[in-house]
Amino acid sequence: MKALDLVKQWPVDNYAAAVIDGDDIHRIGDLGKVFELMSVTKPLSAFGFLMAVEEGIFELDTPLGPSGSTVRHLLAHASGVGFNEGDRVRGVGERRIYSNHGFQILADAVSEAAGMDFAEYLRQGVMEPLGMEWTRLRGAAGWEAEGTAHDLITFLLELMHPTLLHPSTLAEATTIQFPDLAGIVPGYGMMKPCPWGLGFEIKGAKDPHWTGPNMPADTFGHFGQSGTYIWVAPDTGRAMVALTDRPFGDWAKPLWSDTNAAIWEELAG
Repeated sequence: MKALDLVKQWPVDNYAAAVIDGDDIHRIGDLGKVFELMSVTKPLSAFGFLMAVEEGIFELDTPLGPSGSTVRHLLAHASGVGFNEGDRVRGVGERRIYSNHGFQILADAVSEAAGMDFAEYLRQGVMEPLGMEWTRLRGAAGWEAEGTAHDLITFLLELMHPTLLHPSTLAEATTIQFPDLAGIVPGYGMMKPCPWGLGFEIKGAKDPHWTGPNMPADTFGHFGQSGTYIWVAPDTGRAMVALTDRPFGDWAKPLWSDTNAAIWEELAG
């Protein structure tokens, strides 16, 4: 795939990337190299939280977090909880506040109910059944996982054709929650509105954005501050993972968007 070769021009020391197009998977780089995922951890943890919903540990509308907040609010960054524990808390549902601490509240609730650390819950429930041998949560549920592109290809395939969750659960998770909320996408600024699902960012009409401007509005995924991202374009059979070892910054903004736009154009062609 010609457009995927653009990743080779990124100013990074190491990379691994793959594009899924139906039954075809195009790959470059060392797919077996373990990278820090940073906030690409969130979709993995969210998948575990959704599994906890299906197992009856809690429901999406179970109260959790600040007064008036629910599991759904926490997953959608709408609970008012700040980025870190101890940060200012705003009113529930007032604004989309991107929060690592909100994910830790969810992880602690699962750990208490399941009688095991959330990392172990995730390993037993998600990583092991999917054969994601080199991906693991080492600490905080919002940002401390590591993994390989090979494993994340497997995860993307699961997101497109779920076997561990009911399809309706994943459909809800990738549908915009609290659609009128404005918020900041880290590194990209204020978005009005700022669409988000349950642990998955949704492209919507965000501009600028790390996905390609020609990509569908319902594209969902996540990027991480370690220079990583995943995206899925629902009902197209198309998805991508890109992992690097250079922290996200000004270098990434044009290159990610341009690369994704070129990949999408080639796929569409």
